[in-house]
Amino acid sequence: MGKILVVYQSKYGSAKKYAQWIAKALECGLSERKKINLKQLEEYDLVIFGGGLYAGGVSRIDLLTKGFKRFPHTKWVLFTCGLADPNDPENISHIRNGLKRVLTPEMQKQITMFHFRGGIDYPRLSTVHKAMMTMLFSSLRKRDPAGLREEDRQMIATYGKAVDFTDRKMILPLVEWVREEQKKKGDSTCR
Repeated sequence: MGKILVVYQSKYGSAKKYAQWIAKALECGLSERKKINLKQLEEYDLVIFGGGLYAGGVSRIDLLTKGFKRFPHTKWVLFTCGLADPNDPENISHIRNGLKRVLTPEMQKQITMFHFRGGIDYPRLSTVHKAMMTMLFSSLRKRDPAGLREEDRQMIATYGKAVDFTDRKMILPLVEWVREEQKKKGDSTCR
């Protein structure tokens, strides 16, 4: 597979944590999005881009979409990191539908995607994100408790607090996928 790079965009730290875990597991390069430009990606055979989910979109995903078009020889992996539980098929559907706004059908077929659960620290949220979370919280509180999903109940119970759902084990499918790709190519540069 050759050279691999993990690039992340993280506002509150969860995507960064996952990116660090992935880079360590694969023993490959790691860069924050703002410290790399598109031209620098040319030397990589596989780029793993990760970013936080905000209102259905991935932060700074333009690096991936532009890189995909510019470097057709490169394999691309996308990991998203958000508050929604990726074990819930409804959440995955919502994430994938949001990604359709920025990823062409060709990109959706060729970019391998993984979804991780992050966390939230209400005191650290930006004004915009606090307002969005307050609206969501108010909406959930008005609903019939019997109709709430477990994730919704968690959100109500943890509103205004810091909660961390990150889990190192979540990266295992991504790491295994990369290793399988390396085996197909007969490459063992990353472990």
